[in-house]
Amino acid sequence: MPITPDRLSLRRRTVLASGTVGAAGAAAVSTTDAEAAPARPGHRRFRHGVASGDPLPRAVLIWTRVTPTPASTPGSGKGPRVKVTWEVATDRRFRHVVRRGTFATGPSRDHTVKVDVTGLDPATWYHYRFHLAGQTSRVGRTRTAPAPEATPRHLRFGVVSCANLQAGWFSAYRGLADRDDLHAVIHLGDYLYEYGPGQYGYGSDDRDIRSHVPAHEMVSLPDYRQRHAQYKQDPDLQDLHAKYPWIITWDDHEVANDQWKDGAENHNPDLGEGDYHRRRARAHRAYDEWMPVRLDGTARLGDGDRLFRRFRFGTLAELSMLDLRSYRDGQLEVPGPEVDAADRTITGRQQMDWLKAGLKRTGAQWKIVGNPVMIAPVEFGSVPHDLIDPVNDVTGLLPRDGVAYNLDQWDGYTHDRREVFEHIRDHQVTDALFITGDIHSGWACELPYDAASYPVGDTAGVEFVCSSVTSSNLKDITGTPPRTTSVVVEQAIKANNRHVKYLDFDSHGFSVLDITATRAQMDWYVIGDRADRRTPIIWSTSYATKTGTGRIEQVTTPL
Repeated sequence: MPITPDRLSLRRRTVLASGTVGAAGAAAVSTTDAEAAPARPGHRRFRHGVASGDPLPRAVLIWTRVTPTPASTPGSGKGPRVKVTWEVATDRRFRHVVRRGTFATGPSRDHTVKVDVTGLDPATWYHYRFHLAGQTSRVGRTRTAPAPEATPRHLRFGVVSCANLQAGWFSAYRGLADRDDLHAVIHLGDYLYEYGPGQYGYGSDDRDIRSHVPAHEMVSLPDYRQRHAQYKQDPDLQDLHAKYPWIITWDDHEVANDQWKDGAENHNPDLGEGDYHRRRARAHRAYDEWMPVRLDGTARLGDGDRLFRRFRFGTLAELSMLDLRSYRDGQLEVPGPEVDAADRTITGRQQMDWLKAGLKRTGAQWKIVGNPVMIAPVEFGSVPHDLIDPVNDVTGLLPRDGVAYNLDQWDGYTHDRREVFEHIRDHQVTDALFITGDIHSGWACELPYDAASYPVGDTAGVEFVCSSVTSSNLKDITGTPPRTTSVVVEQAIKANNRHVKYLDFDSHGFSVLDITATRAQMDWYVIGDRADRRTPIIWSTSYATKTGTGRIEQVTTPL
């Protein structure tokens, strides 16, 4: 892809965003930097909270955004360059500061601050805060990962995806922020949505509980910056960011619906939306500025920025976070044998090789894959694999894994899925666990090598899918009462896909994943009315997989 002005600015920005700072170090600061003007009465410099992310054994990112002057609003391009001081301590009162420094920020990076704090101790809770011109941010709490050789007794993560601000209040984030037993939060994509007011509703769900800012679909760089800022002002989201480090990947709505490497369903140049690659570069730039992630600008692959990365949690688990949008081929419109084509990819070659290398690595027991879209086969009319070739010699019409109902997920890229599953089988990988978002519903699935022959035969592992924070599910779209129409659909899917052990098309909420040496368990929690900010949150169900089995069983009590 040719180098465009957007991509040149993206490279300059990445250098600013990812500098590592040690005990007495600081980001480079020009002597011409302006100090923030004295605060006007009521002017708050820290309006968008604090956040941390990408925990390593001896490093973690910390983030904030400052508003040095009233005119320095997100996306405005206005305001001075300023020097923001940061501190990291082992106690909330900051009597024992272990790292501190300053970071220069300004309109070129939308006044965001992102520091890679190094030299920390493994498996340790820290507190952090920021200062600018006499004002101090709220205090955030974060935690480093265990040392590679450590043997944690357990790991516990909040798991979320698909948070559409227009669709309701982020009560799922409130539920996780109220807990004190997590080590980190894993967000599996669709952290925010690109649509303007009234543009996302389906069927009876054509309403906005809260309206997006700006009041149109985000396309320009200021648009993406303003939308990120709006989400970061949600109080429940702010509380959860301040409570735990996050490990995040993107799906499609961070740019545009159903995006792929060269376009998106919701991108139309004829409607004035311009070149898709320029739009995506703007979206990725704003994402890098506003999110506590290490977006590796030096490992550029094709026409995307590298977000796939890996986290080690001692000898207990390793988490590989995938990017299944930047390198994929375009989605098929109708099911057919084309889904099996060897030249169609959802991962891209380099990410596939990276994933396979991680799956067969020794040293960590559980191989957890942060998976933005479902990998479990969900289809109708599948035929056992040993009969596919003879039938296709006659008809040439049957997809190898049956007729899929959603070609946007791995079902539309079955050659890649088989490559992953066969790699797991050929290298005798055990305890492979895929955790997934995207589909606005809760699932617990086994991953058979041949779904048509299931339960005969082995599995490649299991998959747990979290429901959406707010984004519309089946009952919202049909306008039917909970547990009515959806139950019929769920039963039909499970009857045709016996490896699907749990399916809930009606609930919004969050999940909690707990990992020990003997099992991995996912608990699903659901919220009530997403239009009610104080809606109750209840435990729904739990499923677990015992080590070495690749099978799922229901659990009667939550963690």
